[in-house]
Amino acid sequence: MSEHPSGLDNPEQAAFAWRRYRRLLGWMTLFSLFCGLAAVFGLQHFYGPLSWIAILAAIGGIGGSVLMASALMGLVFLSSGTGHDEAVDARDPEKPGPRHDRP
Repeated sequence: MSEHPSGLDNPEQAAFAWRRYRRLLGWMTLFSLFCGLAAVFGLQHFYGPLSWIAILAAIGGIGGSVLMASALMGLVFLSSGTGHDEAVDARDPEKPGPRHDRP
């Protein structure tokens, strides 16, 4: 391991990356709520009045799916953007799998 930690091993870079992730997740929470409400209005337009259970199910299902997808994609970008993936790959040179030096 090197003297200077890189990626998420560096506390300053990790704090910056996690702040950025939380900010992104906050915006995506608002967007997922908007998607859930838009779906409710669309469903009410096409199917008529909905019960409160159907409204909660639509907001939870659609909004929850959008929020889960954004959380998982955000973690992928966090890990890749900080160089953490490369650092983990470099620690285990005998790891089987695709290599970047192969054609």
